[in-house]
Formats: sequence, structure tokens, C-alpha cells
Amino acid sequence: MVRIAIVPGDGIGREVIPVAWNIISSLHPEFESFEVEVGYARWQRTGIACTDEDISVMKEADAILFGAVTTPPDSCYSSVILGIRHALDLYANLRPVKGDDFDIMIVRENSEGLYSGIEWREKDRACTVRVVSVEGSRRIARCASHLAKARGCLLTIGNKANVIKSDVLFREICCEEASRAGIPFEACFIDSLALDILQHPKRYGVIVTTNIFGDILSDVAGYLVGGLGMLPSANIGDQHALFEPVHGSAPDIAGQGRANPIAAIRSGAMLLTHLGYKEDAELIEDAIRSVCQSGIRTPDLGGSASTGSFGEAIRSALGC
Repeated sequence: MVRIAIVPGDGIGREVIPVAWNIISSLHPEFESFEVEVGYARWQRTGIACTDEDISVMKEADAILFGAVTTPPDSCYSSVILGIRHALDLYANLRPVKGDDFDIMIVRENSEGLYSGIEWREKDRACTVRVVSVEGSRRIARCASHLAKARGCLLTIGNKANVIKSDVLFREICCEEASRAGIPFEACFIDSLALDILQHPKRYGVIVTTNIFGDILSDVAGYLVGGLGMLPSANIGDQHALFEPVHGSAPDIAGQGRANPIAAIRSGAMLLTHLGYKEDAELIEDAIRSVCQSGIRTPDLGGSASTGSFGEAIRSALGC
């Protein structure tokens, strides 16, 4: 029995994740699901955003479908998603950006860098430790090299080694692993890469980079496909996997039925691929394309469809 943990989170996560799960469960009614409540809304109500028990329950799932969580500017509040990524050792964040004539996979190191969680405040400054380890760099480099080899494409190593010395280590290890895998590769400075990916997306296949650079670069690349409402992601570890839309909780539009569920639906498709149902994932992509081409779109794409009605249109296109 396949067991899926459903974690809607906050804001529009509570609107788009049910849409995504309805599509998955329509294709696979045999899947079992259970909901886990974490996030800012729970913290406001109880003073606790996520417990060790929540983590343990998520570990029991075959995969996790995750919404979005709000992280307020409060020193007493720790990021829920960063805590989950660390607890489940989800070290590889895969963020695909795919259009009519390009297919890019941004492979983001997901466990260290500026999101190491090593931070403190002093009287006149705030400090964050940027961690780039040999082990962390090597395993994400191997992941990216494997993907590039499977795709038969160039591996681009995004870095800022001309300024940040820890990126020298990251770049060296990525080059080593790419050479060992026998794939073509190049190293590019992240600032020029952020511009070139917009100007020449067709020249890129797999891009590997450190944590915050990957976060920013994938958001920048969202411009190529219509915005963050279109971008899914997978958080992969050796034992666990979590799938979430790239966008945040968007509290300004929460509860209005205006949120674009495509990123969440595509995250569900990535979940299905991870579980071995690649054909179903392809059917979902075909349905998204068909529905959008028919003129049914959410407001961010110039349409008037609600979150729920768009999801129903996808189900109808799938024959569910």
C-alpha cells in the first residue's frame, strides 16, 4: 500500500494541495493518505509549528505532498520547511523549468550553504554561517551528474568562486564528479548565468549550484514559463522524498480562490514519477497543456478560472 503524507501548510497551500491530491487520488484511488498539520497557523494557535512526532509520522510515508508555509520575521519561529529538509536529509532539490523548446533541471544543494541554520544575533550585527562541505558538495554533484548523463546534456556548475572561497571547493568537486561521470560540463558565475538563462534557455540542460543560488536562480527562471505558479519541485534524499510547489504561501491572495494550482499539480506529477508512475505524470502534463490551450487559466495567466475549477478541468481532461 502506497501511503502519502498530505501537508497543506499555510495560505494558498491549503487551496492548491487539495487540488493536486484530488488529481493524484483520481488516478490512483488505491493510494492511502493522511494529513499532517504544520506551519504558522498552527504556531499562532498552539505555539508549536512542527513537532518531532510530526517528523516521525512524515518519515513513515512513501512520499510527502507539501504546500507552503509562512515564515514570519519572529526570532522565536524557526522555518518549518528547512527543519523538515534537515530532519529527513532531503539534500537534493530538483526544480524543473520546461517550455516548448527548452528543458532545464536546476539541481539545488538543499542541506547547507546559507540555509545551514547556523545563525545568531549580536548587539550590532546578525551572523549566518555559509557551510559548503566536501560530503554535501560531492553528493549533490553526483546527483546532478547522473541526471545530466541520463539526459545526455551539458552540466552547468553555477558558482561565485571568483569572490566566495567556499565556492572554489564546490566548483572543484562538481568538476571532479562531472569528469568522473564522463559528461560535458562548464562552470559559470551565478550572476551572469541568471541573465543568460533568460536570454538563451535552450543552451542549458542540468544546472547544479549551492542552496541560496539555486533558490534564486529557479525563481528567476520562472519568468520563462509564466511565473512561480507554474514551477514544481522535488526534495530528494536517500530515504525520503517531499514534493512542493516553488511558490510561497501568498497570504495576500489566500482564501480568494485565485491561486494557480499548476505548480502543486506538477509537484504531484513529480511524486508519481518518483513512485514509478511516469506515464501518469506525462498524462498530467498533457492535461495541463490542453486545458491552458483551451483558454481555461487562472488570473495570474490572464484568465478567470478559480483554483478549484482549474483543477476540475484537469480532472476532466484526464477522464477522471
